[in-house]
Amino acid sequence: MLTSADGTKLRAYLAGASTGDAGVVIAPDVRGLHRFYEELAERFASAGVHAIAFDYFGRTAGTDRRGDDFDYMPHVRQTTPKGVFADIAASRARLEEETRVRRVFVLGFCFGGRIAFLSSAEVPGLAGVVGFYGRLSQRENDPWPVPADEARCMRAPVLGLFGGDDPGIPATDIAAFDDALRTAKLPHDIGTYPGAPHSFFDRTFNEHKADCEDAWRRVLAFMKTGDPARTA
Repeated sequence: MLTSADGTKLRAYLAGASTGDAGVVIAPDVRGLHRFYEELAERFASAGVHAIAFDYFGRTAGTDRRGDDFDYMPHVRQTTPKGVFADIAASRARLEEETRVRRVFVLGFCFGGRIAFLSSAEVPGLAGVVGFYGRLSQRENDPWPVPADEARCMRAPVLGLFGGDDPGIPATDIAAFDDALRTAKLPHDIGTYPGAPHSFFDRTFNEHKADCEDAWRRVLAFMKTGDPARTA
């Protein structure tokens, strides 16, 4: 259990590695702290990366475990950048307290992928950020900025991984984000897997094993070297 800056209690799952000085704060998809992300934290730890995954919904849904029938969208709509970035700060602080981590990354999926990208601008001192299929456009009444618009403020290197068959994130949006990062002269690498859908790494892993294995290799290489350009 963590306590955020405003006193909110939120669930988190920490997995310490036996070796290594890199750590990652995992920002889940819209499901929050789903079992997939606890297992992913353990997988990172087995690969030598300390990991903590946190839940977004402590302010509106409490700290109970939630099953696959959890109606998450009303809670997603009530999240705010201020709250989520405070929760990332609390997660990072716990990770640094409990492990030997010296370099911290933020990695996210879907909703969390966008948050990971924006963390490059909002969270100081990160070693890098990784976004899996983070949405790059803005919808009506959306409090979350467009990542390309924030590129000029980003400081941490960016690794972005997308599915080529994801109608919610068209190639034009990916190209615009890539161009904005290049204009900002920020170290980055953007990869697209042709034919892969949204959520290929988590919800349809078994159907896209080769892409998932390549993505996992790239993520670990980034966390080892700190250079997204050396992951391709």
